[in-house]
Amino acid sequence: MGRRIRGAARIRVRTVMSAVAVVAALAPLGVDSAAQAVAPAHVTTSARPTAETAVLRHPSPVSARWTSRQVAPGVTVRSGTQWRSDAAPSWTVAVQRPATSRLTGAATAVEVNTKAWADDTAAALRAAGADPRVERVDWPDYTDTPHGTMGYRVRAGAYGTQADATAAATTLTAAGFRTAVEWTGYDAEQPADVESIHIAVIDPRVFRGTVTGTHDGNVAQRETTSSVAAKLGSLVAVNGGFFVTSDDDGVQGTQSALGVYDGRLASMAAGARAALILDHGGRHARIADLTSTAAARADGSSYAVQGVNRVPGTVRDCGRPGATPSELPWQDVTCHETDDLVLFTPLFGAALPTGSGAQAVLDAAGRVVSVGARGGRVPAGGSVLQGIGSAAGWLTAHARTGQRVAVDETVRDASGRIVPLGRGDSVVSAAPTLVENGRISIDAATEGTVDPGDLSFGYAWANVRQPRTMAGIDAKGRLLLVTVDGRRTGDGSEGFTLHEAAAYMRSLGAVQALNLDGGGSTAFTQDGTLLNHPSDATGERPVGDTVHVLPPRLH
Repeated sequence: MGRRIRGAARIRVRTVMSAVAVVAALAPLGVDSAAQAVAPAHVTTSARPTAETAVLRHPSPVSARWTSRQVAPGVTVRSGTQWRSDAAPSWTVAVQRPATSRLTGAATAVEVNTKAWADDTAAALRAAGADPRVERVDWPDYTDTPHGTMGYRVRAGAYGTQADATAAATTLTAAGFRTAVEWTGYDAEQPADVESIHIAVIDPRVFRGTVTGTHDGNVAQRETTSSVAAKLGSLVAVNGGFFVTSDDDGVQGTQSALGVYDGRLASMAAGARAALILDHGGRHARIADLTSTAAARADGSSYAVQGVNRVPGTVRDCGRPGATPSELPWQDVTCHETDDLVLFTPLFGAALPTGSGAQAVLDAAGRVVSVGARGGRVPAGGSVLQGIGSAAGWLTAHARTGQRVAVDETVRDASGRIVPLGRGDSVVSAAPTLVENGRISIDAATEGTVDPGDLSFGYAWANVRQPRTMAGIDAKGRLLLVTVDGRRTGDGSEGFTLHEAAAYMRSLGAVQALNLDGGGSTAFTQDGTLLNHPSDATGERPVGDTVHVLPPRLH
C-alpha cells in the first residue's frame, strides 16, 4: 500500500460516511432521477438492467450514487460512488528528514517530526525562495497508540498537476532538501474528493451456498481474484490476506499470515493478528485474533515447528518465536531465524527450497520415507519437514526411516481457546482489527502496522487514504465484504485510512470487522467480473488467498 495521513477526520467520517453508507448500503434504494444531474462528469455508474440505481443527495456538500443487485437469495451487492463538492485536493511538495528504522537499522525518511524541526525547515525553505506551510498531524484514534498531536509536517505549494509539483520538488532537491510529491486528497485532515465502494452482504439465514477462503489448491502461486472467481463460478469474491510478493522474502504467493483452507493449516500466524473465520462453509462467520503453534514429535522427543509452507529462516511479517530482529508482528518486514523447522504440505505445489540443513520426507501416514538434503517436491498425500540450524540436527537425530513423525497443529483465539478446524472450515488473516463488540477498536501497534516509536514505519500504510479490503459481521450474523478503491488521483477514488475503514464498517452495522490486504491487491468481483479499479499500474494484481461466495449448485 502507499501514501500519506489522518487526524481530526474522525468526526467527519462518522457523520458524513454514516449518512451515506447506512442508508445506501443496507436500506432499499429509491430512484431520484433528478438528483443524478449533480454527479461530476468523472463519476460513472455501472447500473445493469436488473440493478436498482439511486443517487442520494444530502445537505451540501455530500452526494452519492449507488446501484444494488441481488445476485442470489441472501446475497446482495451494492456499488457506489460518493463525493464531496467542498473537497479541493491538489499536488504538493513535502519535505522529509532522513532517519533510521528503529527495528531494522535501515536508512529511511520521516515526514512528521517535532515542531522545532518543522519551524526550522520552513525557515530554510523560505530562505530558498519557497512558500512553505507547517501542518499539525494528530494521532488517529487507535486503542494502543498515543493520542493528540503526532507531530508536524512541512509542505510547499499547491499544484494542479503532478508534473508541476515534480518540477518544484526537483528545484527544492537541488537546494538540498529531501522531498516527496504528494496528493493532498490522501490526507485524512481533508474531506475525500471521491470514494468508490463495493459492498457484498451475505445473509446465512437465507443464502444456501457457501463462503470460503481458498488458495486454489497451491499456496506457492499467485492468481488474480477474478481468475479464481471465474474458475470457481463465484457469485462474489474479494482478495484475502497478506502474502509474499518478492523472491527475497520467500516463495511468492505464500501467505505471511494464518491461512486455513478446507480445514487444513496452510500457513502459520504472525503473532496474534485478526482473522476471518468461516466455519462450515461460511454458515457461521466470526472475527478474532488468532495465534498458531505446531510441534513435530518423534522418538520421544519434540521440536517446535515455526512455519508451514515457507522458506526456512525467512519470516515475512515476523511474529514468530526466535525471529530477529523481532518476535512481534511487523507489517512488510522480513525477519529471520537461524534455528527453524518448517512443515510443507501437499498444498505447496512448487519445488521445495534448497540450501543448508536437512529434510525428512513423510508419507501419508507420517512415516519417514527418507532423510537427506533439502529439495525436491512434496510427495502426493505426504509432507516434508525441513530444518536449519538446531532443527536440522533434531531431524537427523530423531527422524529415522520407517519411523513415524507426528506433527500437532493448534490454532487458538485471544482467550486461549482452541479453534477447531474441520472440513469446510477456512481462515483468512490480515491486520489489524477494526471493530470489536460494536465499537471502533484498532490495535494498530499491537498487530504491527504502526510504530509509535518510529514514525517512518507504517505512517503511509495506516494513516493515509489507501485502497482497502475489509470484512465484517453485523448484529444479524450477516457477512460484509467491502472494498474501496484508492490512489486514483484527480479522476477517481482516494480510499480510506485505517480509521476511516473502521468507521465505515461500523456505519454499515458491523459489530466485528478487520482489515484484509489492500493497496494494489484490493479486488471485488461479481459473477467472475472485476467491478473495482485496482491501483496497480499493470491492472489487477495476482494475490495469495481469496474469499469466495459460491452458489449452492457447486456443493
